[in-house]
Amino acid sequence: MDENVENIEEVDELAEATRQRDEYLDALQRSQAEFANYKKRVARDQSLLVARAAERLVKELLPVLDDLERALVAANAHEEATLEEGVRLVHRALADARAREGLLEIDTDGVFDPNVHEALLAQPAEADSGTVLDVVQKGYKLGDRVVRPARVVIAAPIGSDG
Repeated sequence: MDENVENIEEVDELAEATRQRDEYLDALQRSQAEFANYKKRVARDQSLLVARAAERLVKELLPVLDDLERALVAANAHEEATLEEGVRLVHRALADARAREGLLEIDTDGVFDPNVHEALLAQPAEADSGTVLDVVQKGYKLGDRVVRPARVVIAAPIGSDG
């Protein structure tokens, strides 16, 4: 009789272990499905965010495009004063859009900073070595991120070959 009781207890333990295994497996499968859905939702939200950002930028640039077209019409009519005014308008509109979007010009006054500047040439000069002498192309930052480094000419000690 003792042996039957032990067998029944073992069968009960096995049934309980099987039940727990099935519960854990079900919970794991649900978690995997939820995570897969989460990844799909995040990817969809990310693509929507990118699309909205691009749309916002395009809307900012449309008035600039309109101003450029007006400037080109003025150029065809040989109205130089109107053309210059049109180009200034376009530049101002684009600079305003840039500022609204948080795109800031990188400061080029002072000493060369390899984190935000790209030295194209070292030119012998009276200034301290490493001082920015000239800006070949402006650089820009969006927040803390460098979008394009400023391309600069820096001072080298007089007598060096740059």
